[in-house]
Amino acid sequence: MNNSYAPLLLSLALLLGAQPAAAEKADRDKPMNIEADSLRYDDLKQISVFTGNVVVTKGTIVIRGARVEVHQDPEGYQYGVVTAAPGRLAFYRQKREGVDEFVEGESQVIEYDGKADRVKFIRQADLRRLRGSVLSDEMVGSLITYDNSNDVFTVDGGPGSPAPGGRVRAVLAPRPSASAPASPATAAPAAQLRPSMTLDGSRK
Repeated sequence: MNNSYAPLLLSLALLLGAQPAAAEKADRDKPMNIEADSLRYDDLKQISVFTGNVVVTKGTIVIRGARVEVHQDPEGYQYGVVTAAPGRLAFYRQKREGVDEFVEGESQVIEYDGKADRVKFIRQADLRRLRGSVLSDEMVGSLITYDNSNDVFTVDGGPGSPAPGGRVRAVLAPRPSASAPASPATAAPAAQLRPSMTLDGSRK
């Protein structure tokens, strides 16, 4: 059916017990450090283009890709576009404020907006939330937007989604009880979340 390829919208606000936890706020004020094989800098346009095994760090943020274009506006906010090498995916990871949790994702293109505090994962997008080193939630789609300021994820389906039929797919683990933290014996191991079900009940 044609509507199976129509963009689907899924907004997910991650609630951690009674207290939501946003992305690490201090990251916005940290310097951006970049390593690459080569750099081209345009002083007039304030644009830097890094190519070849690029690694970006900014506080707890880690970004990897084949090409990263960075520019800074007059207010000092930084913006970046990360492009993966052919056949590979660009990578993004950031710690969440006040908890031992990380958000990480992969896609063909990643857009970072320092002013809006927002990250977009474009085409073959896969976003995961980890408690410590254990995979908790995972979602895939054609476009995933992570709004750091309020910790909301927006996921669109479409032809660029890695899920069958261009669908949105999400695996959401139960939240641990506020009075009884989850123990290692009850936490689902990461390996069990990978062969997840699509929204229509069929296995990927």
